[in-house]
Amino acid sequence: MRFNRRSSARSSNIVQLLQEWPPAVGYPVTIRNRPQPMSEFENFTVYKDTSVGWCANTPVNETMDTEGNPSIQITGFPASDPRAPAERVYDHPDVERLRAELKANNGIRGVDVCLPHELDRIEHCFFRDGFVVVTDLLDQDPLQKWREGCARVLTDILSIPGPGNRKYMTETERLPHRYSYGTSSASRQMLHDEAWASMIDLPNTTPILTRLFGGENYCVNGSGGDLCLPGAVEYQTLHSDLRDSYKIPESRFEQAARQSIDIEDPNDDRVRGRIVAMTPPCITINFLMSDLTWENGPIRQIPGTHWSINPPPSQSDEPAWMRYSTLVGAPAGAGVFRDNRAWHGATPNLSRQVRALPNVEYGAPWTRGPRARTMPYDIWESLTPHAKSVSECVRAEPGEWPNGAGVMHPLVTGRRAANENSPGIGRAK
Repeated sequence: MRFNRRSSARSSNIVQLLQEWPPAVGYPVTIRNRPQPMSEFENFTVYKDTSVGWCANTPVNETMDTEGNPSIQITGFPASDPRAPAERVYDHPDVERLRAELKANNGIRGVDVCLPHELDRIEHCFFRDGFVVVTDLLDQDPLQKWREGCARVLTDILSIPGPGNRKYMTETERLPHRYSYGTSSASRQMLHDEAWASMIDLPNTTPILTRLFGGENYCVNGSGGDLCLPGAVEYQTLHSDLRDSYKIPESRFEQAARQSIDIEDPNDDRVRGRIVAMTPPCITINFLMSDLTWENGPIRQIPGTHWSINPPPSQSDEPAWMRYSTLVGAPAGAGVFRDNRAWHGATPNLSRQVRALPNVEYGAPWTRGPRARTMPYDIWESLTPHAKSVSECVRAEPGEWPNGAGVMHPLVTGRRAANENSPGIGRAK
C-alpha cells in the first residue's frame, strides 16, 4: 500500500482498516476514514449553509495525481480554467466580479421543466436536447434519506486532509473542491449504500425510464454522482461521459422497433443515424439535493450535443453562452435525465452551500451483459421486484463483499489499496 506521506496521520486510520479487511460478518458495512469527529462537520448538511469549503490555501486550478502530488493541467479532464479568480476567497474582488456576472447571466432561458406524468413531453425534450429536467421525483422522506447519505459519505471523503495547509485532499484528476461519489469509492460505485440503492426503482422514475428505453428490460450500470463544495471557483471542462460506438447490433434494432422507429430499410444511413440518436447506451438520473441557483454551481448542459460527433470545446474556446447554459431554477427533489453522450460540466459554486447531485446510471436494453458486481447481496434482497430485476447484473453472491465497497478515498492510491486488500469480486481500479 502506498500513501503519500503528506496525507498526514489521519490517512493511517484507513490503512489500518484496509489491513483488517474483510470486515466482520454482518452486511452492509460502512468503513469510516475519520478517526474522530471534526467540528467542521458537526450538523453538516448538503443543502444548508456550511463552513465546509472555501479553502484559501488550496491553489486555484490545482489537481492531484494518483499519489497526492499537486500539479496544474492544461488539457484533459482536470484542465485548468483560464478565467478563474486568482484566489479561493469568498469576498476576493475576482470572485465578486464572477458572482455579479453569474447573477446577471447564469441559466438557460425558458428551460423545459416537466412533471413526472408528462411522459410525451419528457420524451420529446429528452430526445431533442439530450437531457430533461423532471420535478417531484423525490418526496420528503427519500429526499431526506439521500441528503443524509450524501453528507455522511462526503464527510468520509473530506476526512483525508490535503498536503501542507490545505483543508482537504483534492480528488485525483479533478479540480479543487469537486468530488465524485462514484470515483471516490474504491468500488467506483455506491450500490453498497442503501441511500443510493433504494433509489433505483421509484414510482416517478421507472415509468419515465421505461418510456425512454422502450421497455423495462434496461439494467443498472452503477450509481454515484458529483458534488462541488463552496469555493469551487473554477469551471469544469465540458465533456461527455461516453462516446457512442455507432454499432447497431440486432438487440439495438429490436429496441428501436419497440420505440416505434421506422427501420424499413436498415441499411439507409439516415435510418441508422436515427437509431443511434434514439437509443442512447446509457441514461443517468442526477437527483437534486438542493435548489439549483445561479450561485451554487448548477450543472450546465449543452442542448443537442448528444448527436454530435465532434469533441466539446476546450476551456479557452468555450463560448460564453455555453458557460451560462445551466439548469438554474431546478428545485430540490427534481432530477435531470441525461443522455450520457451529451456535453455537460460543472460550474463555479460561489455560495455557502454544497451542491450535490447523486445519481443512478442505467444501461439500455441492448447493452445488457456482464458488469462489475458492486451491489452486496443483502442490499439487493431489500429492493423492490423491479429493482432486483434491473440490478441482477450488478448483484454479488450471498456472503461475498464487492471489492473496495465501503471505502471512500479521494486518491487513486487509497482506492487501489482497498482493492488489493479486499477478497471481494467487484472489479475496480
